[in-house]
Amino acid sequence: MWYHRLSHLHSRLQDLLKGGVIYPALPQPNFKSLLPLAVHWHHTASKSLTCAWQQHEDHFELKYANTVMRFDYVWLRDHCRSASCYNSKTHQRSLDTASVDLCIKPKTIRLDETTLFFTWPDGHVTKYDLNWLVKNSYEGQKQKVIQPRILWNAEIYQQAQVPSVDCQSFLETNEGLKKFLQNFLLYGIAFVENVPPTQEHTEKLAERISLIRETIYGRMWYFTSDFSRGDTAYTKLALDRHTDTTYFQEPCGIQVFHCLKHEGTGGRTLLVDGFYAAEQVLQKAPEEFELLSKVPLKHEYIEDVGECHNHMIGIGPVLNIYPWNKELYLISKYFMSIYQESCSVLDTADETVGTIDKNSWPSWNSHYSDERVIKNK
Repeated sequence: MWYHRLSHLHSRLQDLLKGGVIYPALPQPNFKSLLPLAVHWHHTASKSLTCAWQQHEDHFELKYANTVMRFDYVWLRDHCRSASCYNSKTHQRSLDTASVDLCIKPKTIRLDETTLFFTWPDGHVTKYDLNWLVKNSYEGQKQKVIQPRILWNAEIYQQAQVPSVDCQSFLETNEGLKKFLQNFLLYGIAFVENVPPTQEHTEKLAERISLIRETIYGRMWYFTSDFSRGDTAYTKLALDRHTDTTYFQEPCGIQVFHCLKHEGTGGRTLLVDGFYAAEQVLQKAPEEFELLSKVPLKHEYIEDVGECHNHMIGIGPVLNIYPWNKELYLISKYFMSIYQESCSVLDTADETVGTIDKNSWPSWNSHYSDERVIKNK
């Protein structure tokens, strides 16, 4: 079996996904609770949306697209996208942030259709599209879902009947690649059929998705139950639900499995949606979800077999969330052990980094002992 651990989807492939994902509806803020009682707003009708703003001593307040936003003047000056402040070809800032006066305040502010113009004391003009401000504001970020997902258990996934992608279509057509990426981004897993059982074809398929990451095992490698490496995967022992490469400072984003040859019996594959499991924890035990997202743990891989001498250490919480919108984006440690009566902690050290209430930690394991997995022979 060739086993690939890949990092990130190549940015050029994301263009293929335009229009392929539906974002969930988001709650709208309560403006009455956000606005002061006695505020004089500048109101302007901008196409079908109403724009209103107020200029404060140290910040600019904007109401647009059902969102009330606050921008510090320093931030607005520093993020100027004019040719003298920003290189649009390299997408890098040219302005020296340290040169911006921390007490800067615009001389004038005006709106033309959907563009705001700020004129600064030195005469420099910064312009911002209203939609760009919504997208890049802290308030807008709190409402935005970075990666929409379909959460699933065995029943949900089987009912969805997610189609596999044929190898030739995957390699030769954008439509085949798009279908694969949509399945992968929405469900976290995707299948390619009819791949010839060779290293060359496996590598070609992997490189169609992204760059292949270098690891302590190499870029791609074959493994079987010969214990040639100090890892349980190289034994005949069953591997239950688990999360791989938690001992890397940056766990791999994609793993590709290709079975080249199978003899005998066994080889069952279990697939679990960790994001579904995390959602169950959030709904049934929110305090324990918070615990799992805040307490850092040490994850280790210790190998001393033959000529292989490795000691990898990664530190981080079990659940990694974006702080501004609380969206889960990465699962570390062996989070799938919450589905078992006894935990499997293959790559977990015997310590946490920080303090923790010893009476609160074990309780989350007992909430979810039912299996919600896909099993393949």
